[in-house]
Amino acid sequence: MRQSANRLIGGIFGAVYLLVGIAGFFVSSGSDFAGTSGGTLIIFEVNPLHNIVHLLIGAVLLGAATSSVTAAKAANTSVGAVYLLVGLLGLFLVGSSANILALNGADNVLHFASAVLLLGVGLAADKSTATTAARRA
Repeated sequence: MRQSANRLIGGIFGAVYLLVGIAGFFVSSGSDFAGTSGGTLIIFEVNPLHNIVHLLIGAVLLGAATSSVTAAKAANTSVGAVYLLVGLLGLFLVGSSANILALNGADNVLHFASAVLLLGVGLAADKSTATTAARRA
């Protein structure tokens, strides 16, 4: 039995985003919940709302990765699309009063990179599994 690329990438990204969400609370403890600035985790700016979003994204990816190939594929594609949108919006939000996630330039780069990898795997990998599932239906 072949390892699913979607389950592998979803599991890795899910675990990393969960860890980042937890670690973010240690550096943003004095920040406003949804303020335009927050604590710095390595080079990424985070606030409590941003940390909660990371926890939710991590839980979705990890949960889907441990469920099925179809779920992992759907989660990777959906989260990838959301991160693409967040990356695009982040270009306009950084430095504005609407930046409730305390995004900075490094966050935007990470969101675009996550979008490319998750969308790429979600849309391109494990096609035989999707085809087999469609035939069974």
